[in-house]
Amino acid sequence: MKILVTGAKGFVGKNLCAQLNNIKTGKARNYAVKIDEVFEYDIDSTHEELERYCREVDFVFNLAGVNRPKDEKEFMEGNFGFASTLLDTLKKYGNTCPVMLSSSIQATLIGRYAQSDYGRSKLAGEKLFFAYGAQHKAKVLVYRFPNLFGKWCCPNYNSVVATFCYNIANDLPIQVNDPLMQLELLYIDDLVEEMIAALGGQEHHCEFDGGETVLDEKGRYCAVPVRYKVTLGEIVEMLNRFKEMPKTLEIPNLTPNGFEKKLYSTYLSYLPKEKMIYDLKMNVDDRGSFTEIIRTGSAGQMSVNISKPGVTKGQHWHHTKNEKFVVVKGHGLIQLRKEGSEEILNFEVSSDKIQVVEMIPGYTHNIVNLSETDELVTLMWCNEVFDSNHPDTYFDPV
Repeated sequence: MKILVTGAKGFVGKNLCAQLNNIKTGKARNYAVKIDEVFEYDIDSTHEELERYCREVDFVFNLAGVNRPKDEKEFMEGNFGFASTLLDTLKKYGNTCPVMLSSSIQATLIGRYAQSDYGRSKLAGEKLFFAYGAQHKAKVLVYRFPNLFGKWCCPNYNSVVATFCYNIANDLPIQVNDPLMQLELLYIDDLVEEMIAALGGQEHHCEFDGGETVLDEKGRYCAVPVRYKVTLGEIVEMLNRFKEMPKTLEIPNLTPNGFEKKLYSTYLSYLPKEKMIYDLKMNVDDRGSFTEIIRTGSAGQMSVNISKPGVTKGQHWHHTKNEKFVVVKGHGLIQLRKEGSEEILNFEVSSDKIQVVEMIPGYTHNIVNLSETDELVTLMWCNEVFDSNHPDTYFDPV
């Protein structure tokens, strides 16, 4: 399959082309579609290239458009005008392959979009595509996108999420006029997955109830089913928490397919070089060191323990707290003994074979570095964040 992406250097185009090329080269697996060529067309491409692409292509993603023109009349020229050129070129070569159009929720011309020149230009493009599809019996997929967010989106342009992510990551001020203002948001990876599904005829259809997207398998329009409604205030609160994570060591809510997980990935993509690395507090003594790496609100914390040669650490037990030890460097002995028992359970471990040893509640335990020359490095997960007021830790040698 040969695919044409117009607006290939824009936010959506860049992300889409990256994954299409991953599929083409076999780097992205588990996709049923086979891609032979990805034609990338943008403002610096030639008309001759557009002619060749339209002659050969099997599917078109029309993402080209104007968002922030100097003159509002450019909306119609850039959004409607190029769409006409694209369809005329396909007609010239009798190519009735499927064509996708990226429109906007502003094309509803409802509410705050009622006087939108951008919306009018997008609506005109929709009508043009629907008419083309009816006349030439070509499959036309029209998507009305809400606010988009994700990596590679240009800040201080037309995405408030990109602007807030960039500014907060770079210690720049932001302006929030109405923290209760609710946005409907679509994540770029969800959009790209929908586009790839559309290549195989698996697109999702919808209709519109005013400005609301209503999934409907018989709908005239198409939509990405995963969307989020979040207020500006909620977005800012999350971003400020993300900014403090190198200090708090807390990680965001990583619920699969959750908004916070996707916003965090977006925020990280705007970090300047100097913030891509940060120090951790190493608790150092003559036995070695202990350093907390990550803490969570519901899944405990992760740490790394370094023991000097011949050193024994631990010698304590817990009522409820449990831990998992994984030796990643060196040669060690982990011992457990059930409180009230004299039987010692010995587990000899090394980095030659990565294994997990469970620290069982009610068992006193330790870890011994068996090497006389090398440090022992152990990753440790604990099911709860340490609370100095309620440590649940009781000394008792194994």
